[in-house]
Amino acid sequence: MMTATVAAFGLVPFLFATGPGSEIQRPLAIVVIGGLVSSTALTLLLVPVVYGFFEGKGDPNLEDGENAAPSNTTDSDLQLVRTSM
Repeated sequence: MMTATVAAFGLVPFLFATGPGSEIQRPLAIVVIGGLVSSTALTLLLVPVVYGFFEGKGDPNLEDGENAAPSNTTDSDLQLVRTSM
């Protein structure tokens, strides 16, 4: 997050350039900043959603729709969770 923010702020002067060569710098800065913003958003939003979707799919001991319980839970804790759903 910090790296993308610093890189985007470093390209802000290119967005406002008006001198010679600015016709190349401005579009490049727009594309790079857009890529930084979109990749950061995908990393922060899409990756956790996909991970949550596939979580528990590889454990053959679980039934469909059942999540793995942490190792420090007891059977009574699991019963409370199942009845509250």
